[in-house]
This record gives sequence, structure tokens and C-alpha cells, in this order.
Amino acid sequence: MFDVTLISDVVEDGIRKASFQTCGAVCSKQIDIQLEGELVRSVQYTGGCHGNTQGVGALVAGMSKADVIARLEGIDCKGRGTSCPDQLARALKML
Repeated sequence: MFDVTLISDVVEDGIRKASFQTCGAVCSKQIDIQLEGELVRSVQYTGGCHGNTQGVGALVAGMSKADVIARLEGIDCKGRGTSCPDQLARALKML
């Protein structure tokens, strides 16, 4: 119901670049993730509250995938059952 959809997933020069469509219950429409091994290099959202999504991206850069999932999974926005941070955790669980 709140699952993200993988749009693309490629590896270039050791960097995994994946894009996900969000579930539609949140303001953001897409999440682009770059991973180097198990470390999050960058996260960019398309749509959503620009300051908040930029903040999430800046905070998780350099963190392990597992730590990001542990911190963001289950965060709810306005009773929607998910949120932009939760959608990121769901996406990372698929990688």
C-alpha cells in the first residue's frame, strides 16, 4: 500500500544510482539515491517540502544504509501512514 516503486537501478564507477517513485500518499514524487557499498552518498527528492527533503538528504549523507532505515522507518506525516523519510527507508530496504 505504501511501497515505493523502483524506476531505475544502475552501477557506474562503483556508485549505485537508484530512483524510486513514491507511493502517492506523500508530497514528494520521486527519490534518487546514490550508494557506495552500504554508505549513502546522496539522496535527492523530487517534490515535497523542499527544505525538509533537502534536510533529510543532508542528514543521511555518509550514514550507513542500515542506520538510515533504523532512524527513518515508520515516521508518519499527518496520519498518512507514511512520510517522505519513511519512503526513503522503504526504498533503501529494496537495495
